[in-house]
Amino acid sequence: MKVEARLFDITTAFFFLSAIVYGVWAKEPVGTVGLILTGGLSLIVGTYFHFIARRLDQRPEDNPDAEVSDGAGELGFFSPGSYWPVALAASAALAAFAMAFWQIWLLVIAIVLILLAVGGLVFEYHTRPNSTD
Repeated sequence: MKVEARLFDITTAFFFLSAIVYGVWAKEPVGTVGLILTGGLSLIVGTYFHFIARRLDQRPEDNPDAEVSDGAGELGFFSPGSYWPVALAASAALAAFAMAFWQIWLLVIAIVLILLAVGGLVFEYHTRPNSTD
């Protein structure tokens, strides 16, 4: 995570420096405020990555002397046959459609469908605890 944190540190410095230069040369407040806010958002993400980097062990990406084989192995579990991401994407598209045409009744339905799809995705492999009967 140190690589990602460094990347966001550089972008934060770039946005704040750009805000100063833009504010002096252009004398236009809206662009300056936009660059300052962009730098602030980049600072938030960079701070999060710094916080997480302290809690994790060193990854191969953080070691300059690492080999490609150091990163081999299992990365995690990804469901090969889940239809919930498709349902979530369709629900989000319906919500975007409802907001584009400002149909509140359709937006309410889309939000309910999004919540159902997120719940299905999160609890897809959840099994109930063993009963004591």
